[in-house]
Amino acid sequence: ERREIEVLRNLSFEIHEGERVAIVGSSGAGKSTLLHLLGVLDLPTSGEIYFKDEALSQKSSEELARFRNKHLGFIFQFHYLLPEFTAIENVLMPLKVNGVKITKEKLDRANELMDFVGLEGVKDNLANNMSGGQQQRIAFARALAKNPTVILADEPTGNVDSKTTIELMNILQNISLTKLVIMVTHEQKLADHYADRVIEIHNGSVIKDFKNEKLL
Repeated sequence: ERREIEVLRNLSFEIHEGERVAIVGSSGAGKSTLLHLLGVLDLPTSGEIYFKDEALSQKSSEELARFRNKHLGFIFQFHYLLPEFTAIENVLMPLKVNGVKITKEKLDRANELMDFVGLEGVKDNLANNMSGGQQQRIAFARALAKNPTVILADEPTGNVDSKTTIELMNILQNISLTKLVIMVTHEQKLADHYADRVIEIHNGSVIKDFKNEKLL
């Protein structure tokens, strides 16, 4: 017998350009499910997701794929790099997968992104031969390769040490100067130091949604 499990319920909020948003909550609260919905990797069974007043639920899977390609960059807890390719080849991979010709301009942009995340000296190293922190930096640069409107980060520092966490959060703050960044984390301390708006989820519902006075 199949039983429907309600993961999220009665959620309603708007996120605006220029905000640095952290979605927090304990394990199992529904954070990752919410991020998957925001990234239209999943669609809600009821309700609607809007992007700039455009309803997304009625779009075909091809239209949603085009939407993700144009507007969204994803950073996950695990970097999901292709180990047999170099750092810069991994950064360019989203473009190659979408059939984009790698022009000098695209290559220059990839090099700039590698500089931006602090990997200027190891661009041609195989991803497999790099530290966990370096690999996650590549993942940050890769998320920016398509020049997306929104970056969705799911526990982006969950797999690195505390020193690397600080470095990666600084990069994320710099990214948020030009992109809308929405980060999911179970670490309240990270949210306090990074986000100017914090949305807390418990048992699938928003229990707090507040401006972070510590950053204001």
